[in-house]
Amino acid sequence: MNKVMTRTKRRPGTRPPGRHDTRRPGTTPPRAPGAGAPRPAPGDTPPPTPPAEAASRTPLLPPPGDQARPSPPPSSPPPQPRPTDLFADRLLAVLSGQRPVHCMLRHTAGRAYDELAWLAERSPLRTHGTRPVVRDIGYYVPRPGAIEAFARIGAGDRLRAMAFRLEQGPDLRWRCTAVELGGPRMPRRNDD
Repeated sequence: MNKVMTRTKRRPGTRPPGRHDTRRPGTTPPRAPGAGAPRPAPGDTPPPTPPAEAASRTPLLPPPGDQARPSPPPSSPPPQPRPTDLFADRLLAVLSGQRPVHCMLRHTAGRAYDELAWLAERSPLRTHGTRPVVRDIGYYVPRPGAIEAFARIGAGDRLRAMAFRLEQGPDLRWRCTAVELGGPRMPRRNDD
């Protein structure tokens, strides 16, 4: 069995999660009305330049010691978060009462939604003090298209564990198929 411990670190100073452009707020200079050069009216042609005056103009070249610097190589797109990271955060939000259970409806398959609803009723990760966070994630790949993962959930000094299973469907989307926390489990029905 080969377990892998992962948790991508969020770097401070990066753009907020909802922001998709690379501009940083406040970096563009303010624009003043009429600050640019006047534009010629459509159909206007510039006046002809006398030949002597045109010959005295030299093209603008950079100073000899200041060579053009090569542009930096295009940066690769930011790495996509792992499905284990996404689902650990989603499940934590539901089980701590920050999100409603139905937000996981399209991200679950089989009995996982029923298990999640049963667990969320008992609000096992809801705290009155420190907000719970995912401290660490580990996973095991039993076969291609399936991941068994666990997450360490911390809230203040308290540390809890959450286990979940993800399976990739024919549409290549990951769905949670099982969720467990330490403590009581949902009673099984006879038809299972």
